[in-house]
Amino acid sequence: MNKCLRMILGVSLAIIFGVAVAAPEPAPERERGEGPYERLILRGVIMVSGEGAPPRGPVDIVIENDRITRIQSVGNPGAEIDPENRPQANDGDHELDLSGHYVLPGFVDMHGHLGGDEQGVTAEYVLKLWLAHGITTVREPGSFNGLDWVLDHVKRSQAGEITAPRIIPYAGFGMGSDGPISTPEHARDWVKDIRRQGALGIKFFGASPAIMSAAFDEAKQQNLGSAMHHAQLNVVRWNVLDSARAGLTTMEHWYGLPEALFTDQMIQDYPLDYNYNNEQHRFGEAGKLWLQGAEPGSEHWNAVRDELIELDFTINPTLTIYEASRDLMREQNAEWHKQYGHPQLMKFFEPSPEAHGSYWFDWTTQHEIDWKRNFQRWMTFLNDYKNHGGRVTTGSDSGYIYKLYGFGYIRELELLQEAGFHPLEVLKAATLNGAEALGMDDEIGSIAIGKKADLVVVRENPIANFKLLYGTGHYRLLDNGKPGRVQGIRYTIKDGMLFDVDELLSDVRQIVADAKQTTGS
Repeated sequence: MNKCLRMILGVSLAIIFGVAVAAPEPAPERERGEGPYERLILRGVIMVSGEGAPPRGPVDIVIENDRITRIQSVGNPGAEIDPENRPQANDGDHELDLSGHYVLPGFVDMHGHLGGDEQGVTAEYVLKLWLAHGITTVREPGSFNGLDWVLDHVKRSQAGEITAPRIIPYAGFGMGSDGPISTPEHARDWVKDIRRQGALGIKFFGASPAIMSAAFDEAKQQNLGSAMHHAQLNVVRWNVLDSARAGLTTMEHWYGLPEALFTDQMIQDYPLDYNYNNEQHRFGEAGKLWLQGAEPGSEHWNAVRDELIELDFTINPTLTIYEASRDLMREQNAEWHKQYGHPQLMKFFEPSPEAHGSYWFDWTTQHEIDWKRNFQRWMTFLNDYKNHGGRVTTGSDSGYIYKLYGFGYIRELELLQEAGFHPLEVLKAATLNGAEALGMDDEIGSIAIGKKADLVVVRENPIANFKLLYGTGHYRLLDNGKPGRVQGIRYTIKDGMLFDVDELLSDVRQIVADAKQTTGS
């Protein structure tokens, strides 16, 4: 069965019409990371809270077990620090002198699939790349490796047994144990069942309005989050406005939003030979969709924007996963592929009529021009939405379309800046906004006393240059007058556990090198 169709049906990859599908190799027991400590002190850092406030420092941050217990300003930049004005260390405390380092809240990836057997990568590969890029919380949209498999990783991460971010499990809507969901009553029963199993939310693709309405209503009653990829197969009858009115938590990607902006048509302007199962047809024509909607600033544009904001609706755009559509060569030849691109994953990316997102059958200059224009209008809406009080979050959907885990997420930050977001607004989207959308902002999403110690420690100023956050570092002219790389993230702290990013990246490079040797790549 075509992978694209499996996704649109929202079927768990563990059970497709009764046929079991192997999940990736599960994560091994944790060997990386230290702590949590009874008391950990980060000395002399420049803090970015994640709330939109500017950086301030030097400050000392005190962490006890998994909680931030004190944030103390200890002076002014460049001035000598009075030791009497600092939190005093007790016997057994662990101290890190991080003078000049920037500390950010842990990043929230709102769209992170935990690998897939068809990609040929292990959970360890994915999880370590996420942590190495500062991602401390991941919403798993669909749990397509099987809900039980994902829930096992959720529990092991919570217990600190594996090297992994916090995982928020969503179940893919579309198939029950007794067959496809075909009635509103069946939908309600399915929602109740996945809640009992331990899912915290649902990933929708589309169904009849009656089924969707019942599922959303039951999800609200069960206090479940919701995400939706508005598939073209259903979007004529149910677009983003319909979902938002029914109670959808977040929309994924952008499908369904241009359709809500249509003014002189009801259906996407499909060519007469279009076939949805043809991945190049699907993605090629999608690159023309935004320009079929209302103009920016028009009455209808503003009305859609304002209603979504009034409904407290969250947009999780995943700009990064579509970037190859506007510049295929750039993504195919990204510098991190050499050391971090798992050979089986790189094979999965190649043109194929079977693999979802591998649609480069004959990708032309005109396709890229269409997608550049598509991005311009899409980014205009996102920036306008944010400027009027709407919530925009960050997600990567990596593992497809030449996007490696972790690296794709950092590129999402750059793309939001391209859309017009100030870097501090980007970081708020990457941290506090995601926490709010998950209903977890009392625990994570910003650096504040009482919150979880989820932090990213960066050697230089990432607000001035997000490229510092890539695992490959930033290539530039060094102080000695020679070109070289500057590494950015030094530590990722999750639940008070301190992970050395250089160690995580070394592990991933070894996984890739071993896989290349095995496959002869």
